[in-house]
Amino acid sequence: MRLRDLGHTIGRLEPGPHNAITDVSGVAVGQTTLHDDTLGIYSGVTAIVPAALSMAPAVPAGLHVGNGYGKLVGATQLMELGELETPILLTSTLSTFRAADSLLSWVLDHSTGPVRTFNPVVGEINDTWLSSTDLRPVTTDHVYDALRRAATGPVEMGNVGGGTGALALGFKGGIGTASRRVSLRDRQAVVGVLVQANMGGDLRLLGRTITPESLGLRRPGLASERGSCVVVIALDVACGARQLERVAARGVLGLGAVGAAFSHGSGDYGLAFSSVPSEAPRTLTPAELDAVFAGVLEAVEEAVVDGLLAARTIVTPSGRTATALPREVLQRIVSLPGITSGP
Repeated sequence: MRLRDLGHTIGRLEPGPHNAITDVSGVAVGQTTLHDDTLGIYSGVTAIVPAALSMAPAVPAGLHVGNGYGKLVGATQLMELGELETPILLTSTLSTFRAADSLLSWVLDHSTGPVRTFNPVVGEINDTWLSSTDLRPVTTDHVYDALRRAATGPVEMGNVGGGTGALALGFKGGIGTASRRVSLRDRQAVVGVLVQANMGGDLRLLGRTITPESLGLRRPGLASERGSCVVVIALDVACGARQLERVAARGVLGLGAVGAAFSHGSGDYGLAFSSVPSEAPRTLTPAELDAVFAGVLEAVEEAVVDGLLAARTIVTPSGRTATALPREVLQRIVSLPGITSGP
């Protein structure tokens, strides 16, 4: 179930056909999920793959660090050059470095020429509160599997891929995605987001604050909030790295609309890229930037909500419980006075 299945929307803009990051032309997503209730393993890999990398050495990209308590492999070169050379992987904290090495192996295996230098980009979340029995479960085979699975079309959400062990806003978190159509001066464009939601705070939805405590539930996770949230944004316009950096910042800002706490122990990152490589990128006008910014903010908010709705309750072998957002609570909120659907 997605928020729109209940007849409600976030914002004024229309989504793409799948309401997913894959609505951006040339963007594919693949995921490998490691879920074992017997062993207590809840981890995985999410791969965002720009098809343009098969035709060009890099695509324009921008990075915004909202809070740098994280391990974003490849960040400095990404910021310095404004270029994305590889697929983007999202995984668990201590699997980050194995995933980066596996991504290097993947590139070497598929390269048609010698590789002299390489900048893998891998983001992560700390999911060790749930997946505490094996802190490094991801292997090269899992990374390869996620990359091989990369496809366009609908994107699975919730307890999948790099969001399998996530906690968000007091509930079971996970992967969420959404898209928006935006009007430029001469064409329609699409902006898509994918969120690896694993952050503290109190959920704000449809004008109401929803906490597990108000529902008689226990809040999962450590008393001192440690999360991390990675927002990946794709745009089917060949614009420059500086403007993409500003777009990436709106990805992080959009988390505030749903209640993210941006705590000391959270790594909050926005990464935006163009799916269209170009040696002469377009400079978006202020009005066009406003449209793209609005699309990002709406899509991030909806992606987090849909990720929560798709998530499922996890009970670990040791008894730790991360409860999914109860759908009946959302249905009650929808029926409250003052809540209207649509713009």
